[in-house]
Amino acid sequence: MRRIIVPVILALVIAALAAGTAFAVDSTSFNMVRSQAAVDNECLKGAKANVDINTLGGLQNMDVTLNNAPKNTEFELFVTQQPNSPFGVSWYQADFETNNQGHGEVSARGIFGEELFVFAPGSVKAPQVDEFDAKKNPDFDPVHTLHLGLWFGDPKDAKDAGCSGKVTQFDGDHEAGIQAFSTRNFPKLEGPLGKIK
Repeated sequence: MRRIIVPVILALVIAALAAGTAFAVDSTSFNMVRSQAAVDNECLKGAKANVDINTLGGLQNMDVTLNNAPKNTEFELFVTQQPNSPFGVSWYQADFETNNQGHGEVSARGIFGEELFVFAPGSVKAPQVDEFDAKKNPDFDPVHTLHLGLWFGDPKDAKDAGCSGKVTQFDGDHEAGIQAFSTRNFPKLEGPLGKIK
């Protein structure tokens, strides 16, 4: 009887461990800081940005929260290759608006870990959605994009917040304001998304 019970218990323990591995959660939390552009303009003092990332089922849930920011203001969330200008390869992830207390948040689901990368195995014609679109993409090898940045959705809002009114292309209409927050508090080649394995 003992010969049967021990293997059965061992099999149940292994099955339980395997099931636990299937639902393993990998998470991280970190702060974004005022971007170099915001520091240079001496704006957004007291504003805070926080990111929480949790893994479930092979994908990550990323929650970005902004507090003490300009009220009723749209921000654009980008995943970037490096935290400071010229940023390298960058892609538009989401946008959100703060409320009348300067609080805003957005959630995104996807791959936001060390495997996050972009590449172009060839140069091909690109869709022409607006006048700013490239006719063709350049081809490039895989590039990991492990940093985050938040941009003002409108240069006027940036100026109203005491920042520069410089126009950047970090918005769907390519007329965004300056970068407001970034992950420049992490090394250029070791962005915080790389913490998720």
